[in-house]
Amino acid sequence: MPLGQHERGLFEEQAAPLYEEIVTSGGISAADKRITRSGELHQVFELLVDVGLVTKGEDGTQWRAVDPAAVQAQVVAPLGQQGAELIAESAHWAQAFSTLSHVWRRSPSAVGGPLATIRGVSTIGNFLDSLVSDAEEELLTAQPQYRRGVKQLDAGVGTRDIAALKRGVKMRTLYQHAARRGADTRKYVAAVTAAGAEVRTLDEFFNRLIVVDRRVALIPGHEGLDTAMVINDRSMVGYLVDMFERHWERARPFTSSETSLMRDIAAEQRAMTIRMLLEGRADPAGAKRLGVSPRTYAGYVADLKNEFEVETRFQLGYEMGKRGISGRETEEPAGK
Repeated sequence: MPLGQHERGLFEEQAAPLYEEIVTSGGISAADKRITRSGELHQVFELLVDVGLVTKGEDGTQWRAVDPAAVQAQVVAPLGQQGAELIAESAHWAQAFSTLSHVWRRSPSAVGGPLATIRGVSTIGNFLDSLVSDAEEELLTAQPQYRRGVKQLDAGVGTRDIAALKRGVKMRTLYQHAARRGADTRKYVAAVTAAGAEVRTLDEFFNRLIVVDRRVALIPGHEGLDTAMVINDRSMVGYLVDMFERHWERARPFTSSETSLMRDIAAEQRAMTIRMLLEGRADPAGAKRLGVSPRTYAGYVADLKNEFEVETRFQLGYEMGKRGISGRETEEPAGK
């Protein structure tokens, strides 16, 4: 009888009590009607025989129990060997599919031409993991803070990115300035920069972008957070890379902790808040542009009111207009 989950359940629920009875009574008669072919315990008894927990006495009229310790290895060891063989075989199959997946992802026609939409958070995550694992030269990522929870920066993401860096893949990541306040983000940045990545932050808002080896790009889909667009067209990917490079040149290194740098970043966030106010942006839109929560954005506005000694936003706009403040000044902000 092959041993599997069904047999184990039968063993635990019915065979074990019968074995206990045989041990207690010193054996069971071969003529016991319960264990004969038509008996209610025939299948259970046959399982004990197959496993080797009972053996027939020399006279053939009595079945006696066998020490389980002497039988266990004969049953468990083969199962363990089968498990090891199945694990090894599954690894070989995974490698075979990985090779085919590598070919599939490199073929524009395989994903529906130069543009393709993928749906589902888990599907997107799995596709991205596979894409990064196939990276050979370069990873470019732009990660806006808006609606990006710190839970997304889990250990799996860090492990995946560090593995790519150890393979010799160059990695550059762009965040908004607001990312500097996140403890999990700082921890992630410390880990990847130690492995050779470059990380910078920028005051401007940008959409999420991931480019692998300058041959395929992943951007958000228009249908929402659970869709993404895969771009294989070299011209379009090149255009996105050019946009990334322009932002990168303006961004500031994340690794530095110099006071002067933090002062410059604060000035850039202040300037952006001023532009949002003068453009008449609602608080949620302004918060999104800066990559901060609405409460933090409201705090920035309150700081400006205190700075210009006004009480309302109307007065603030008037005062900034009177002083010629536009939020696009390149020099240090004028005093009050």
